[in-house]
Amino acid sequence: MKREEKNAVIAELTEKFNSVNSLYIADTSSIGAIDTNHFRRELYKNGITMLIAKNTLILKAMRDSGKDFGELEGALKGTSALLFSENFKAPAQAILKFRKKGDKPKLKGAYIDSAVFIGDNQLEALSQLKSKEDLVGEIIGMLQSPAQNVISALQSSGGTIAGIVKTLSEKN
Repeated sequence: MKREEKNAVIAELTEKFNSVNSLYIADTSSIGAIDTNHFRRELYKNGITMLIAKNTLILKAMRDSGKDFGELEGALKGTSALLFSENFKAPAQAILKFRKKGDKPKLKGAYIDSAVFIGDNQLEALSQLKSKEDLVGEIIGMLQSPAQNVISALQSSGGTIAGIVKTLSEKN
């Protein structure tokens, strides 16, 4: 590979690292060509982009991006497939779905909103992470619940203090 080609790959990867908030690094070695094609199709269906590059070029692009990938740089050994997605848990779910047929690909590490996850043992936890929108929705639901109890108590008891106290005590 010529220097110009290497620089083009580094520039492409750097731009990709800067445009997404999640990155997965997987080990796809020892997966046959047919299985690799099936895996790529599964990723494509879920809106996940997979790129393969030399570890030295990936490392250079990580450093050029200005983001702190921390320990993730140490995961760049052997064959490395980069998985990018807007949905930060989609790559973990796709890997788990594909692994029902075998034990590959293995997760080397992931970077999600400045948090670094190292090792294949993190895959299950990554697949169950909740998005910021999900968490906000849950908090709003929890905040609305006590207010709804008070409103229903006021409406059901005709608005008398004794009725309100009775209704609230029955709900708890």
